[in-house]
Amino acid sequence: MPKPVKNSAWVYSDVVKKHFFNPQNVLFEEDEKWLKDVDGEGEVGSPACGDVMRIWIKVDQKKDRIKDMRWQTFGCASAIGSTSMLSEMVLEKGGMSIEKALKITPQDILKRLHGLPQNKIHCSVLGDQALQAAIFDYFAKSGQQARITNSKNTGNEIVCECFGVSKRELEMLVKSGFDTFEKVKAKSGAGGGCGNCATNIKKLIKEMKKA
Repeated sequence: MPKPVKNSAWVYSDVVKKHFFNPQNVLFEEDEKWLKDVDGEGEVGSPACGDVMRIWIKVDQKKDRIKDMRWQTFGCASAIGSTSMLSEMVLEKGGMSIEKALKITPQDILKRLHGLPQNKIHCSVLGDQALQAAIFDYFAKSGQQARITNSKNTGNEIVCECFGVSKRELEMLVKSGFDTFEKVKAKSGAGGGCGNCATNIKKLIKEMKKA
């Protein structure tokens, strides 16, 4: 019997496999009491495109750092592995400062994972988007709305409200080969809801391909 052909484009690193088979800081049903005193909650994605990510955070307000974090996802191995790694990054060394957490990029997560298959790189965006949403929720609940405005320069602004797709996710999709409006819409749902963002998305894809 011939040996199966090894497709290097789909090989996950040992780090990704570790986090997929043993994900860290997941919120399980038996841990729901943990939710009683959360400071922020964020959710991104849509069941329509197959990936949904939700993150909860607890904040040490005196030190302005994230002291605990939990997450759940309806997503693939890459989404699970990347968010598990993100949770470790946020919580290591006693917890990451809010400002530093807002600056985490998918590239930072990919580096710690030792990479992802090219057509799965966009999955690493889900975690940092949901984390940002949770932090903004914390800002809103704690009367720090000005910090939301001041944090909009992260490059993670939403370009498709219907499906919660950000500019950063759009860029990652284009870099992963989803470089037409039709491909982006099929993969992420962006532009497939009300349609009001379609023109802007097409413009951004054109600009990103030139960059």
